[in-house]
Amino acid sequence: MDRIICTSVNDAYVMDAWGKAHNPTDIVFLADGADKFAKAIGLDADTGDFGGARSKRYAMVVDNAVVIALNIDEPKQFEVSKSEVMLELV
Repeated sequence: MDRIICTSVNDAYVMDAWGKAHNPTDIVFLADGADKFAKAIGLDADTGDFGGARSKRYAMVVDNAVVIALNIDEPKQFEVSKSEVMLELV
């Protein structure tokens, strides 16, 4: 089954509110409130006083638990992880 999963270093309430506000279809929102997932995959970022523990902006394609593509944007960029780029990979 194909899925789009959005993770964020936020709590479940923030993720739920974001989902309701934007009303996307077929997207699973997963909270990473303690930054454990982002740290486990090496994509955590410390933004200091701006927000503390966060995740780098990235998108990945996973097939049968194998990462096929991992695109990581530079800070303050939104180029390689945007949907147009990722759709070309699937």
